[in-house]
Amino acid sequence: MLYSLKKLRLSRYEQDAMRNAGRFNAQLLDYLRPWIKAGVTTGEIDRLVYEYTRDHGHVPAPLGYQGYPKSCCTSVNEVICHGIPGDYELRDGDIVNVDVTTKVDGWHGDQSETFLIGEVSEEARGVTQCAFDCLHLAIQAIKPWSRIAEIGDAIVAEATRRGFSVVEDYIGHGLGREFHQKPNVPHVPTRQARAERLEPGVCFTIEPMINGGTKESVLDRTDGWTVRTRDGRVSAQFEHTILMGEEHPEVLTVTKLGPQPGFRF
Repeated sequence: MLYSLKKLRLSRYEQDAMRNAGRFNAQLLDYLRPWIKAGVTTGEIDRLVYEYTRDHGHVPAPLGYQGYPKSCCTSVNEVICHGIPGDYELRDGDIVNVDVTTKVDGWHGDQSETFLIGEVSEEARGVTQCAFDCLHLAIQAIKPWSRIAEIGDAIVAEATRRGFSVVEDYIGHGLGREFHQKPNVPHVPTRQARAERLEPGVCFTIEPMINGGTKESVLDRTDGWTVRTRDGRVSAQFEHTILMGEEHPEVLTVTKLGPQPGFRF
């Protein structure tokens, strides 16, 4: 049985509002880019996110969301996602995913990149490259009326070929006036994902999380947010906001200064 996402289709006005939100979010990530380096704390990155966003009249969507205490997520090394910015000082050899989401006139833009800090290990570079390539392979794999599972098919095939694993516990999601909404976008093929199609006008994220070792994750019970790899090996992630157009998917969060498809880390 196929399930329709018709009620999630955005009007032309709403699509333009999402484009505007995605454009600012990409601008924010480009603003942060020079600051993400050794010697800078994750808390300083968070402060820059907050100040830049508020100075432009917008809202950092993570701040206060379900009790989350900061304006962005900074996930270092073995942290898969939802790392809370704080006193940790980035150092040579780290990789860090910076995930930013902005609410612009009531609409959300959402994306993330993984940054290499200085000289990193072969595994860290390989996982980062794989996550980046998996994101773009997944975008290339879909078109109007594709089954959502085609995203997971593309990601799993590439990660497996390179000897890495795909996180299953955390997924992409619909996006619009709500930070998280339908459809669910798993990065592995599931039965439900094979039953849903990406109709024109539907907006969603693709955000594969790729691990160097096991796909299994552990939630930090102390802060209730930070998710780490169970085996302590590195994890990397890239994310874009996608609008399914009438003819092809449109990436709403393209940066001017960040890595583009085909980039080699």
